[in-house]
Amino acid sequence: MAARMTRQRTAVVEALDELADFRSAQQLHENLRARGESVGLATVYRALQALADASEVDVLRAEDGESLYRRCARREHHHHLVCRSCGRTVEIDGPTVEAWASKVAAAQGFDDIEHTVELWGTCADCRAAASK
Repeated sequence: MAARMTRQRTAVVEALDELADFRSAQQLHENLRARGESVGLATVYRALQALADASEVDVLRAEDGESLYRRCARREHHHHLVCRSCGRTVEIDGPTVEAWASKVAAAQGFDDIEHTVELWGTCADCRAAASK
């Protein structure tokens, strides 16, 4: 059953649609407040969880363990390359990863596998800024 699209949930979706990079619930809440939206932090968390459960947002874990959220342009399975300095995110295919995961699972007698692969690094812009 689909969750009801309340005014607050619509505001969360619209805010996510305007962002290109992953954001924490707290960061998204701050963005909403800056836009004049009266949405509580708990409501943002609930909306993000509902969107994640419906596969409407991608979720990844930051290095500190915090969940980060993003509405990706691609609906098919993909991975992310994320700058750990500025948060810039690039959606990437991973055919080598897909083949490796299937091979490893099959060798162990597993089927119907799922996996998450996120690559974290420093983008060229952040490297250039750091070297100045």
